[in-house]
Amino acid sequence: MERTSLDDTLSAARAGEGWAFDALFKKWNGPLTGFVRARGSSDVEAVVNDVFLKAFNALGTFEGDASGFRAWLFRIARNRVIDEFRASGRRPTVVGLDPGFDAVGGDVSSDADRRFGDQRVVQLLSQLTDEQREVLTLRLVADLTIDQIASITGRRRGAVKQLQRRALRRLEAIIDESEGDV
Repeated sequence: MERTSLDDTLSAARAGEGWAFDALFKKWNGPLTGFVRARGSSDVEAVVNDVFLKAFNALGTFEGDASGFRAWLFRIARNRVIDEFRASGRRPTVVGLDPGFDAVGGDVSSDADRRFGDQRVVQLLSQLTDEQREVLTLRLVADLTIDQIASITGRRRGAVKQLQRRALRRLEAIIDESEGDV
């Protein structure tokens, strides 16, 4: 079976091909779920489904390639999470990710190592500012460029780079401190 490029899949979705919508959903559902969960949404599945619904309904107005589509999806997700918090009258908070959420049974030792690693990542990210955490999540989970993150967050390119640099330095300091405690 021939692999279809993301740009071809996006074009097929614009033409109304059902398989293309399914392929785009499968490609971006996991990363969007991780991003929305990391931003502290109270109903991750509903938010992610709403993001896809909004994106697919407005696909005719979208101009760009697959990379631009990815950035557009994450911009919609970010705005949807902000709307959720505004509606509930609370500020976004980072919630702990359930390390076993996507786990499939297997080797107990590797499962334990993975769960410890997941908990450690959540613990490390919780020590960053909201802005630093958002930039790192968009950069690492969504695999977006600095320019795309700047566009999504409404920040200048230099500000995004500075947030990323400070976040990485902070994480390095935290890890160095914890290794000194061992």
